[in-house]
Amino acid sequence: MTDSAPRRTRVRAPELIGKGGWLNTGDQQYTLADLRGRIVVLDFWTFCCINCLHVLDELRELEERHRDTVVIIGVHSPKFVHEAEHQAVVDAVERYGVEHPVLDDPELATWKQYAVRAWPTLVVIDPEGYVVAQHAGEGHAHAIEKLVEELEAEHEAKGTLRRGDGPYVAPEPEPTVLRFPGKVLLLPSGNFLVSDTTRHQLVELEQDGETVVRRIGSGDRGLADGAAEQASFNEPQGLALLDDGAVVVADTVNHALRRLDLATGEVTTLAGTGKQWMQSNPTSGPARETVLSSPWDVAVFGGKVWIAMAGVHQLWTYDPAAGTVEVAAGTTNEGLVDGPGTEAWFAQPSGLAATEDRLWLADSENSALRWVDLEGHVHTAVGTGLFDFGHRDGAAEQALFQHPLGVTALPDGSVAVSDTYNHALRRFDPATGEVTTLATDLREPSDAVLVGEDIVVVESARHRLTRLRLPEEAVRVEAVAHRTQRAATEVAPGRLLLDVIFQAPAGQKLDLRYGPSTRLLVSSTPPELLLKGEGADTDLSRELELNPAVTEGILHVSAMAASCDDDPANEYPACHVHQQDWGVPVRLTEAGADRLPLVLAGMDER
Repeated sequence: MTDSAPRRTRVRAPELIGKGGWLNTGDQQYTLADLRGRIVVLDFWTFCCINCLHVLDELRELEERHRDTVVIIGVHSPKFVHEAEHQAVVDAVERYGVEHPVLDDPELATWKQYAVRAWPTLVVIDPEGYVVAQHAGEGHAHAIEKLVEELEAEHEAKGTLRRGDGPYVAPEPEPTVLRFPGKVLLLPSGNFLVSDTTRHQLVELEQDGETVVRRIGSGDRGLADGAAEQASFNEPQGLALLDDGAVVVADTVNHALRRLDLATGEVTTLAGTGKQWMQSNPTSGPARETVLSSPWDVAVFGGKVWIAMAGVHQLWTYDPAAGTVEVAAGTTNEGLVDGPGTEAWFAQPSGLAATEDRLWLADSENSALRWVDLEGHVHTAVGTGLFDFGHRDGAAEQALFQHPLGVTALPDGSVAVSDTYNHALRRFDPATGEVTTLATDLREPSDAVLVGEDIVVVESARHRLTRLRLPEEAVRVEAVAHRTQRAATEVAPGRLLLDVIFQAPAGQKLDLRYGPSTRLLVSSTPPELLLKGEGADTDLSRELELNPAVTEGILHVSAMAASCDDDPANEYPACHVHQQDWGVPVRLTEAGADRLPLVLAGMDER
């Protein structure tokens, strides 16, 4: 290293291993040695995770600007059983427009080699094959770009930088009518409106569910209002009819609500700015001036449009009369907690259905069916939290779903659940408290709508609508139950030092102008695991006390840090928020560690 080069901790990067092999490389298999001379960014992701999808979007500009020096590699590391299926990963790579190589690692081999603890995690490897930085969570693209620019200059000078085309090979496009459709709406005409998510369009289909009437949207990613041919969306999802006969659209990756005039095809923006909501942004205000975060579904309930705000684990409302938005339920903490809306926790709510007195929701990362009453209180019908899932019918207390994305109210007061990762349509009856299975052999169902005696299901991974007769009897399925398969961290009972590592990016410093710029929130499952250290504070290090009577559990850690450009001459420096949630499985043993480091940004040098 030259004398002028910055001094960094460097650790030799472990090899990239994945039983599922490589995608987006034209069937070429790669090792780290093949990538020597390039700056490699590993993106540890799993396709269920909304924060991972945010990072995919954050990386697009970096990918484009440094295409001849940087190779981004997605290391797909599954949480759910379904995500370990190779075809499901192939589908997800296309569904979310991933334009870089992806290593399918169903057994978490590379995840373990790099000691990753959370989705998403980004690891930067220099052109000589050394790890030089690690970042967990969102908001790090600007820091990684600064590091990339430093590495380019440093290794250009040393002669160790190799420029040129990367290993990405685009797959051949498939000529289907729909491509990974998300949600469906039955129009007053009897036709269907479908969010054709991967093609960034809305499609109106005739009553047969196959014949195209019209397409709304240019098909290019973007946020543009105007006539049907000129308007643009970015992975749209949820759809709902407004009282004036127009359609409100959850334009997910644009972080916006859009309005479609069915008569003219004109598209306008109702809410959102195109930017993503981050901690410290306003949680209410004029709709067009307030930022949102990955709205996934919408439903009209109690005179307002309710929004499943998957990106921040909350429910928001949009008031069409006042033109305002505000948080209705959820704290932004990820988990399953019932109670008043201001105290409830969700985990990526992704499907909504309204009845007269209940707003039903599919809480996908909790694998749960939940509902909100007219007073705004949150209740759980089925599901226990982030780590238990499966396909099990019977009494609601022990029934299991696997990452459901849709819910549909049925005429008898029960609800149908699009149980996405179980490839099934399920039913919950509040009158009996029983869960049954209505249909299987559906491929990633994400929504459904009632049409007379039939139910029309969005089979997202088969790129079609499928019409089913609502069965009178349940389908019998073999019960299976799963827990998230991640190796537990062995820690000692008693005192445990929790250290969240945050190093401000080069040229930046912690933003202390308005008080502390960091926040740390800690809780546990079961609650009895923590004798001391629960709650929120501003210090990123905290002493915990673990209960020796509890042998294993989950530590829930949420951290945030804000950093700003360190230039005294700039009166309005650019600031950036870095944030991440960890769910760390722990096992208490006398020989376990007494320190738990979690890297938000930088390297753990202890």
